[in-house]
Parts: sequence; C-alpha cells; structure tokens
Amino acid sequence: MFTKVVERLTGAVNCCPWEGHGYGRHQTSAPQPRRTPFLYSIEERRRRDATKWTLVQGILAPIQFVVFLVSLSLVAHYLITGNGLALATDSILVKTIVLFTIMITGAIWEHEVFGKYLFARAFFWEDLFSMLVIALHSLYVLVLFTHIAGPQTQMMIALAAYATYLINAMQFIMKLRAARLEAPRHAAVSI
Repeated sequence: MFTKVVERLTGAVNCCPWEGHGYGRHQTSAPQPRRTPFLYSIEERRRRDATKWTLVQGILAPIQFVVFLVSLSLVAHYLITGNGLALATDSILVKTIVLFTIMITGAIWEHEVFGKYLFARAFFWEDLFSMLVIALHSLYVLVLFTHIAGPQTQMMIALAAYATYLINAMQFIMKLRAARLEAPRHAAVSI
C-alpha cells in the first residue's frame, strides 16, 4: 500500500516526456499509455517555430556560454594567483546579468509556446533546476554587496553557481537533441 501511495505521489509530479524515465514508474509486461507522444504537440511546435523568442534564446544561449567560459577562467586565475579580483567579480556580474536575461526571455518563450511562464510539462525539470542556478547566482550578488563573506567565499559561491549552470545547460542541450530527434517522427504523424 505504501508503495502505491509513493508511486501515485511521484507520478503526479513526474513530467518527464519519455517513457520509463520517471520516479515510481515500474516497467510491467503490459504497455503503459503515454500521456503525450511528443515533447511538443503539433500546435506547440508551430508556436515554437513562429515566435521571435526562439531566435532570441538561440542567440543568448551561446553568448551566455562564452561569458561563462571567460568568467570561469578569470575566477580560476584569481583563485590560483590571488590577482584579478575586480575583473573576476565584474565577469561574474556580467554572467549573472546574462543569466537573468536568458531566464526572463526563456519564461516569455515558454509562455508563448506552452501557455505557462515556468514549469511547462516539457521543461519542468529544467525549469526546476534553473531555480537553483538563479538562487546561487543571486546569493553571490547578495554576498558581494553585503560583504558578509570575503572574496574567497564569494568565488566559491560563484563556482557552485557555475557548476549548477553547467548541469542546467546540459539539461537544455539534451532537450534540444530530443526535440530534433523527434522532428522526423513528428512530421510523419502530422501528414
């Protein structure tokens, strides 16, 4: 009985679009019906392709990654040599601004495609992890401007924020790949 309750509760929050990848889901001999056959419905795909925010996201994502790489190298340089604190700090602030820009425009994109600003079924886990990324970047800014911790601690917070950013970026890359892989199948169904 306890197992059924846990499966029911976890099934309620499982938004993974692929079969067999959710918590509490056990493979049985009988095929289980899928909630949705694709990452995007035909209408969602049409809206995704029509909105200008798709292009904005496509431009901002690589820019953010380049800013991340530059900032990471400046933070590492400071931690190794003790030199370049101001440059490292400025680069983290730029990275944070770019992050908030892509998160805000991403929420607008998600609303136009899925009708929700955050936590749409297709991007639930990515959005959830994005909240951690935003929280750590925000914590860095808070610590920086309140001076409640020194530069070493600030840089460690930045590194934690960057580690979560990398994981989140990989989530979105995997989702982009899944969308591309389903495109031929999706086209065949819509004919």
